[in-house]
Amino acid sequence: MAVDFVAQAHNLESRLHALERVPSESRGKPPQFVPIRFVFSNKITKDNKLLLAFDALVLSEMLGHEVSHGKIIHGDGHARLKVKTSTLMSEVRKLTGKIIALLSSSAPPDLVLNQHCAECAFQARCRQKAMEKDDLSLLASMTEKERKEYRSKGIFTVTQLSYTFRPRRRPKRLRDKREKYHRSLKALAIREGKIHIVGSPELKIEGTAVYLDVEGLPDRDFYYLIGMCVRTGDSVAQHSLWADSADDEKRIWSEFLGTLATVENPVLVHYGSYETTFLKRMRARYSDPPADPTGTTPTLAPSVNLLSTIFAQIYYPTFSNSLKDIARFLRFNWSEAEASGARSVVWRHIWEASRDPAVKKKLVTYNAEDCEALALIAQSILRFAARQAHPENTHTDEAGVVCVDALNPLVNKWRRFSSPLGELEFITKAAHWDYQRDRIYVRSSTRLKRARPKAKTNPKSVWRVDKTIDCETSNRCPRCHRKGMKQGPVRPRFRQEMLFGRSSLRRRVIQYRYQPYWCSSCRQTFGVDEKLLKRGKPARYGRSLLAFLFYQIIELCIPTRIVAECVGDSSDWC
Repeated sequence: MAVDFVAQAHNLESRLHALERVPSESRGKPPQFVPIRFVFSNKITKDNKLLLAFDALVLSEMLGHEVSHGKIIHGDGHARLKVKTSTLMSEVRKLTGKIIALLSSSAPPDLVLNQHCAECAFQARCRQKAMEKDDLSLLASMTEKERKEYRSKGIFTVTQLSYTFRPRRRPKRLRDKREKYHRSLKALAIREGKIHIVGSPELKIEGTAVYLDVEGLPDRDFYYLIGMCVRTGDSVAQHSLWADSADDEKRIWSEFLGTLATVENPVLVHYGSYETTFLKRMRARYSDPPADPTGTTPTLAPSVNLLSTIFAQIYYPTFSNSLKDIARFLRFNWSEAEASGARSVVWRHIWEASRDPAVKKKLVTYNAEDCEALALIAQSILRFAARQAHPENTHTDEAGVVCVDALNPLVNKWRRFSSPLGELEFITKAAHWDYQRDRIYVRSSTRLKRARPKAKTNPKSVWRVDKTIDCETSNRCPRCHRKGMKQGPVRPRFRQEMLFGRSSLRRRVIQYRYQPYWCSSCRQTFGVDEKLLKRGKPARYGRSLLAFLFYQIIELCIPTRIVAECVGDSSDWC
């Protein structure tokens, strides 16, 4: 066993946490070396496995033979996980090539904000640069694929994206369905600094609102703090249920249900899916507590997710729909400037190591302030919903709120023409009269229906077939001579021919039927007679008709236009 072993091969180097030597079971075979990595978390991610696979890659190139397995020792219980690194080698080589290309390039990589920025020490610096560039990655929910699509259209900044939004009338068939999320509208809200509302958002809290916020350690699936803010009229009651260890989790869950039982008609209001997962796991992990001395059994109240109400209906001028961003826009501030969910996990680990009451108080205060921010956002949504449902009762419109349905549809490319000369405006307006008559009034006026020109029918659709010929085709591929598969049913081809009689001239329509085949080896279709093609495309006219046309144009010197009109008139010959 070697600890802190450095492996080098070519231009690669890896510092292995540990290296285990496993003797071979048979004689003559070299011993096996197994790389080992230590991970402090209880849950293993794909990144941990990729790092172990990189250790195995460098070690295998250094030893000259494959290292197919590795071990990860992780968690509080020092659990061991055996990983088959050979299945990850192709992905590791691809990622290694990208890293080498980045290091060898003189230009810095593109600045892109992602979900890992919350854990990075350079978060503030990178975000400041992104703000200066007005980069698209500032929009938290935008994926890399979407950014590439916008860049291919010449859109590189949030401001440019905001000018692409066009309010459109919603079709009747989609009015009962949920509105889709418009990133361009989010960018427009950021540029104007105003809240944009789509449709009529609804938030129904039929009862006493109980604002819920939960803190936990996702790595352990352990919830240690349940915050509840109960508002009844002007009174506010804050409940903070704390668990010192995982053994106290059931106790705070029972206290949570007991507190809900004391509230008249409670409705849980939370933000995001974290609390939804908490409620499901607690109900599955712990059964309902026994009845209290009064004989009532605590039950779970209905819940409302504010994020689902905000999504695609209320666009705040923030780069994300997180609780922190929206609450800060509504002028709510936390006592700790750097407070966040990731920071609370760090505080919890510090408290577990030191049992410092000040750290515990910091966590409880942070949780209570989250509940206050949640209540503030809920009140703003209720105010917007009332404004949209009863606009006649709203005496003063809010300056920072824009109803998207009331915006101009901008269906025309050009703006409305205005001129100091009234005659020019009249001429411009009269230019649309023909369009209105053809497109609008034709449905209601019988006279205009007759005046409207009728659409010409396609003469090809009324051809009468005079003769049918079945083409004999081989099922052998002309390239590789392999047997092909039938590709669909027998297909027809129509050609116009000219039949010359002693004292007559007739047009004849011949139908050729052939069976197409598909060669799986050459990946091509064959079976079409070459006589039916002209430069690889189906020929509509036969040789006799073409000869007749060339004779008239070249020999008799008849203009092409007259010949074309003559042939068009002769399409009804019999």
